[in-house]
Amino acid sequence: MNKRTIFPLKLINSHFHIFQKFCCTSFTKQTSQSRPNLPGCITLLQACAQNKSLARGQQLHSYMLINGFLVSPLSTTSLINMYSKCNHMNEASLVFGTSTHDQNVFAYNAIIAGFIANNLPKPAFEFYWKMRLAGIMPDNFTFPCVVKACTEYFEVLEVKKIHGMLFKFGLEFDLFIGSALVHSYLKFELMEDAEKVFEKLPMRDVVLWNAMINGYAQIRQLCKVVDVFGRMNEEGVVPSKFTVTGILSVLAVKGDLDNGRGIHGVAIKMGYDSGVAVSNALIDLYGKCKSVQDSLDIFEMMAEKDIFTWNSILCVHEQSGDHDGTLRVLDRMLHAGVRPDLVTITTILPACAHLAALMHGREIHGYMITNGIGMDGNDIDLDDWYINNAVVDMYAKCGSMREAQLVFDKISYKDAASWNIMIMGYGMHGFGDKALDMFSRMCVAQIKPDEVTFVGVLSACSHSGLVSQGREFLARMQTEYGIVPTIEHYTCVIDMLGRAGRLEDAYEVVTTMPIMATPIIWRAFLASCRVHGNTDLAEIAAQRIFELEPEHCGSYVLMSNVYCEFGRYQEVLDMRHTMREQNVRKTPGCSWIELGNGVHVFVTGDRTHQENQFIYGGLNSLTSCIRDYGYVPKVLQATV
Repeated sequence: MNKRTIFPLKLINSHFHIFQKFCCTSFTKQTSQSRPNLPGCITLLQACAQNKSLARGQQLHSYMLINGFLVSPLSTTSLINMYSKCNHMNEASLVFGTSTHDQNVFAYNAIIAGFIANNLPKPAFEFYWKMRLAGIMPDNFTFPCVVKACTEYFEVLEVKKIHGMLFKFGLEFDLFIGSALVHSYLKFELMEDAEKVFEKLPMRDVVLWNAMINGYAQIRQLCKVVDVFGRMNEEGVVPSKFTVTGILSVLAVKGDLDNGRGIHGVAIKMGYDSGVAVSNALIDLYGKCKSVQDSLDIFEMMAEKDIFTWNSILCVHEQSGDHDGTLRVLDRMLHAGVRPDLVTITTILPACAHLAALMHGREIHGYMITNGIGMDGNDIDLDDWYINNAVVDMYAKCGSMREAQLVFDKISYKDAASWNIMIMGYGMHGFGDKALDMFSRMCVAQIKPDEVTFVGVLSACSHSGLVSQGREFLARMQTEYGIVPTIEHYTCVIDMLGRAGRLEDAYEVVTTMPIMATPIIWRAFLASCRVHGNTDLAEIAAQRIFELEPEHCGSYVLMSNVYCEFGRYQEVLDMRHTMREQNVRKTPGCSWIELGNGVHVFVTGDRTHQENQFIYGGLNSLTSCIRDYGYVPKVLQATV
């Protein structure tokens, strides 16, 4: 028997699952002349690692095992690298642990880097300590990975120890290690330590500058980012595309449109604007700066779009209040064959909620269930909290409280927001008793109510006419729950009293509450006066609103409608004249309806819909029918 085929039984057992796979591989069919030697195997393993070809890599592993190539340290390092790049760290650890030779620094570097690349900082740090205990000296490739492991594992003390050790090994001026230290110190918000490392390095490349820029950006030191970028330009360092995306993210948070346009110009000049990452950052910048058209123009010009591109433009539409546009972009995204992810869903669900697009919301929820998004058992995951609450909120705002309750009951961990959504949902749909029952259950579950909870409770009392309970909750908020009533709470109480026709009580609350009444408070009171026809109190409320917020159209419309109710048409005309003098324009009313083929949005007098003639024909027919039953439209009120 050839000596190359003799290896320990322990090694065969440990690799038995790989050996079995080899039995049907293509290597067994090759002639001896075409079989690769050790250098050839190493080259093929590198190709498998680069292309993430796990099956081919396992075939090579089996071939090397049979031919006795695993005795080489280089074989071990190459196999660890291949399995790491293919995201199979168990196999990589197995190769490391069963090698027949003593491991060297290259094998340790490969396994540590593999764990870091697979977001497993704890085992990476553990292997570093095994390396030290084995007497293997780390090198300049070891330390950047170990520093990152400590950073992800929140071991700031270990980072400082490693920093001190660098002087012993003469690596204190290494750029790669320096960049890792800068990033680590800034993540721990140790800005002074990061700046010391940065300043002491005799040479600074663009990677190091990017570490400073992105590090400051992550801890929201926005002014520092701008300062570092300015200094970078002064020292003649050419920014990379990572520099551009970093500075754009900061300018987006600051809402700095002018400087953002300047960086956009730099990106065009350097040819970075054609890159997907830079284009995504530009879409985000213009969207957050409310320059929606610029975001749309960049999106449409992109030849290649990834999931981040689609999510960015979806967020732009949603943040600008274009919920219908959000759903249209989702439809384009699906037709482009891009699968929604967690970010997509958390953007789409609020759009469905705002439009009460229940069918769309159900489809999204079904997609979540099919793909295992959310509802992941008892593990406490912030993303699961948010998205499950978003589903409950969507069903509640779409009026399907039965489905909202079903989803709520299945959530394993319910935070205050979960309970608040249910309380608000039952309240807005007139189920006041159920809303108060949810509040009681929330207290039994030992979830502390917050300000939003009491807005929901008081709103539920308002919509259901539970006046005495509402006043009682207002009185108990501070004494029993430690929550000081705010404008939102008083607005709910005034609305509650107004709906019940107790205008004098509402006026007393407005004039005696410890907070100065805002236009929102007075408008709520004015709306109640209009409903119950009290022109005297309505005029008082309107006068206060005109003094506080003369440019708001809603107050003029409400007051006009009050006068119209009592046939005081001269005052209606006077109010219109005042609106023209103040250059106040009424925002057109908007409505929408969800049908099988999508959501249809209309504004007042809209004639842009493709079924325009059919719609107005049906409307005129309905108008004729109700006039036959004696209905007379209030033209003045409707056209203010």
